[in-house]
Amino acid sequence: MSDTQQVRAPVARSAPKKSNKLARRLRRFSKYVQGISPFEGDIKPTRVPLIKFGSGRPTMPFPHPWNYRRPLDLLSTFFWGADAEEGSGRHNRYLEVPLLADPVYVTRDYQVIKVVTHETGDKPGEFDRDTLPTDGIARATGPDTLLYANGPFWREQKRLAAAPFGKTTLFQPEQFHEFAATFRQTAVERLQVLRAHMSTRTGPLQIHMEPEIKAVMLEMLSNNFFGTRLTYDEIRNQYVPCIERVIDNIVRDTVTNRLGIPLKHMPPVTARIRQNNEDHRSFDHLTNLVLAQRPLGTGLWRQFKSEVPSWKLRSNIKVFLAGALEATSSFASWAISHLARDPIAQERVYQEVKDLTDYTPEALDKCTFLLKVLDETLRLTPALYFLPRRPSVDTWITTDDGRRLFLPEGTHILLDVWNCNRHEDNWGVARTGFPALHFAPDRWDNIPKTRAKEFMHFGFGNGPRVCPGKHLGMLETALVVGAFVKLFRFKAVNRTVEARAGVSTKPADGVFVELELRLIAR
Repeated sequence: MSDTQQVRAPVARSAPKKSNKLARRLRRFSKYVQGISPFEGDIKPTRVPLIKFGSGRPTMPFPHPWNYRRPLDLLSTFFWGADAEEGSGRHNRYLEVPLLADPVYVTRDYQVIKVVTHETGDKPGEFDRDTLPTDGIARATGPDTLLYANGPFWREQKRLAAAPFGKTTLFQPEQFHEFAATFRQTAVERLQVLRAHMSTRTGPLQIHMEPEIKAVMLEMLSNNFFGTRLTYDEIRNQYVPCIERVIDNIVRDTVTNRLGIPLKHMPPVTARIRQNNEDHRSFDHLTNLVLAQRPLGTGLWRQFKSEVPSWKLRSNIKVFLAGALEATSSFASWAISHLARDPIAQERVYQEVKDLTDYTPEALDKCTFLLKVLDETLRLTPALYFLPRRPSVDTWITTDDGRRLFLPEGTHILLDVWNCNRHEDNWGVARTGFPALHFAPDRWDNIPKTRAKEFMHFGFGNGPRVCPGKHLGMLETALVVGAFVKLFRFKAVNRTVEARAGVSTKPADGVFVELELRLIAR
């Protein structure tokens, strides 16, 4: 095989037939019996045993009904004891159960994550997104979405659905100022509610901010970006809880629904199924309200230039509503949670935003410390904590530092962004001047612009399948965090906070903070 063929096998991409899959597993079983790894090259992943009594591992190295709510523990299990290793096995692990499943390869190797995300697409020999960890999303919203689709169908979905959220659309002056005005009105209304509540108290207000953040985020999505006219009460008390439960069921359904039957199609014989059906009706109604604005040209619909019928957009709209709400609320919640535990950083952000009256992109670009806070938030506590990929053919990759790795067809690849971003080898004192597990926005001053591509946090993914809502997410979160710091002085009620994870990660305490009003809303 030539070097070119080794880097990217020129084989037409097609779904393997069952017989081919069986033959592939039989070949791998033969290698397994001989103790031969399915992987080749300079990068040699260490095999993780399925069962290891007395190891102290957090959980078994595969998802099951008793650990699916602990995905961060599942990732950590793969690297249990790995820091004692030398060589490539320190950051590359695999699980193999021959005959039953294709191998699972988990990596926190920065260079591997970078090249695999870059080599993801719809061309022969490129990586597909592995749909196995997100089957529940397809059953809840439909398989015809930008998130779930693969190959040429994904490319078409990207062309249709991503354009309204692009940077050139969002940052058009007229569109942006409309968004900023809506945001300011929303912030003032929320502040008035909090002020009224605080006026009845003699001291600071203790509050869980995550529900309020979600309500503000969904209000911006539904009312400003899509042009609906939902009330705050409808958003806060009906649609946010509804979407939260839909997302929670997506996670549970992915692991526990072995039959693959959508929960909403099951007879309503239990309270859970009845609640799920009611939630889906509410979610469908919200989607209908959003799509009803399309012929009116409200919000970003005026930027959507396509003859595609609205029913073809339905699944993608549901993914955007749930996915954007989940990702941006995670982003903003973590940023506020970190600042609540770092009063010096909080005060530095305040000094940048205290006189800010116009949240234009140009004005936000001048808030350099706020932007470092956001980058550090995405590094330390990314919403997208792993990225699933799968090679459609036997594939060789070559990293920027010259190492090579053979990934056999069908391998389930988990790009472990969470542990990659938090490991001392990648982001520690030697490389950035600060410990990897510390929230330290100033570490970004130690990264030369000429080497910026060596320090990607993958907070929105990377490569062709980078999150299409990247610019929207940064814009929303900068506005929310900047305005929150401008209006309130706050500190965490709990000294430390753990992470909880489902579709995204969140502070486990729901951003439990103590608020004091800085100034009166205008």
